[in-house]
Amino acid sequence: MFDPSKIRAITLDLDDTLWPIWPTIRRAEEVLLLWLKEHAAQTAQLFSTPEALRAIRNRVEQERPDLRHDLSGLRQASIRQALCQAGDDENLAMPAFEIFFAARQRVELFGDAVPALERLAARWPVVAVTNGNSDIEQIGLGQFFQDSFNVTRTGFAKPDVRIFHCAAQSLELPLSAILHVGDDAKLDAVAARDAGMHAVWLNRSGLDWPIEEQHPPTTVSSLLDLCDLLAA
Repeated sequence: MFDPSKIRAITLDLDDTLWPIWPTIRRAEEVLLLWLKEHAAQTAQLFSTPEALRAIRNRVEQERPDLRHDLSGLRQASIRQALCQAGDDENLAMPAFEIFFAARQRVELFGDAVPALERLAARWPVVAVTNGNSDIEQIGLGQFFQDSFNVTRTGFAKPDVRIFHCAAQSLELPLSAILHVGDDAKLDAVAARDAGMHAVWLNRSGLDWPIEEQHPPTTVSSLLDLCDLLAA
């Protein structure tokens, strides 16, 4: 257990921490498919379900390891490949991605997200550190965050310590004064702890700690539990 009095700022994961990600992605893929039916009918016919769109996205991820952590670049490349494969105009890839990206920002927040952000941001500067490509301003949460870092901006993805260093530099604080909170045991809890930060694992589903060679950090089942822990 860390000492809350030593915390001077908080970094926070986004996907599956503030909202569930896969329902969001599926809805965005459905919106993309509707757009393709109107503007690229051959692509919509060849890739006629969200699962088919995701399959080509996963295939491109295997073919382009350089894009594995750049989710925007990966999605754009997969849309372009789908268009080419179907014989449609590949120049439609960017407007199609923009439709997908806008829909990807329409998230359904966990019930504790806004109340917790209100409490956390009232006491500490909060910075987003995410491997996803969500935009906190478009989502409507920008007022709670001092800054936001992802792979598109930094070139680094968790567990690379350099993305945490970017946040620390923005905060003008040492890593040892920052608490990182996220849902992923390896990418959030272990990575932050290995970087020299305080770490809390958000375990909403009551999972067992999955990493045998590492002991679990402080664990909470909700963001409000985190707020209570920090206030204690």
